[in-house]
Amino acid sequence: MRNIRLLLAYDGTDFHGWQKQPGLRTVQDSVEQATRRVVRHQVLVNGSGRTDAGVHASGQIANFETTCGMPCDNLRRAIGGRLPKDISIIHTCEAPPNFQASRHAISKLYRYTIYNDPNRPVEHQRQRYVYHFWHPLDVGRMRAGAEYLIGRHDFAAFASAGHNRETTVRTVLGIRIFRHFEEIRVDVEGSGFLYNQVRNMVGTLIEVGRGHWEPEYVREILESRDRSKAGPTAPARGLCLRWVRYDMTRVYEPDPWKVAQGASRPVLSGEPAPSDSEAEETSLPE
Repeated sequence: MRNIRLLLAYDGTDFHGWQKQPGLRTVQDSVEQATRRVVRHQVLVNGSGRTDAGVHASGQIANFETTCGMPCDNLRRAIGGRLPKDISIIHTCEAPPNFQASRHAISKLYRYTIYNDPNRPVEHQRQRYVYHFWHPLDVGRMRAGAEYLIGRHDFAAFASAGHNRETTVRTVLGIRIFRHFEEIRVDVEGSGFLYNQVRNMVGTLIEVGRGHWEPEYVREILESRDRSKAGPTAPARGLCLRWVRYDMTRVYEPDPWKVAQGASRPVLSGEPAPSDSEAEETSLPE
């Protein structure tokens, strides 16, 4: 049995999110169907997180187990050729037998993109991937408000109903906000996120940036743990999962000799963690 790791990108506009749902078009179901046609047996494609309906990804990680002996690059081409046009497999490789894309993720980076200009983003064919907000936004004020969200906090005020989590405590490792021509990009890295947490945080920072709230009010919202005090949920189309980070030293492969002795050895991956190649940027389900 082989464990295959996939690096995926997709346009989430026409999908009902990552996770399989009866009668709905989802990314997971599309990838599994294409994979089954190639490896000729049932597979479960495990994703690093469940992106919501309309959310995009340029660095989603997934894995599946197979008895198929086809080389990884051939698998990439064969499966990729059977995928719909709005999904692409960027890379495939062998993973340690115990690797799971969801369980071993240690952080993720989501980017939210706001098209902050009076004109619509249609001119640049960006309307499917940005939130058009025409009112001027002050990036400095947004950065000041974001400072209160960094760290380990109870994010109940930024969790939409139906998050179904035992605890609303999460850790945000960093937030970077910058302007790129007409676009304002909000990069949020965390070890895990509540349902719609990033979109609710962005909606709140927009209210700060437009001058409706002072940056210090973000701390009051956080401490209140009251969702009604935070800003609106920003639309899904502006959100993209950029990358997922792993510590492969935490992934173990059983060693037959040591198993007999009641122990196991770690298997280290020589593959570097994903980095920000654009020098502009870094979950769990959003």
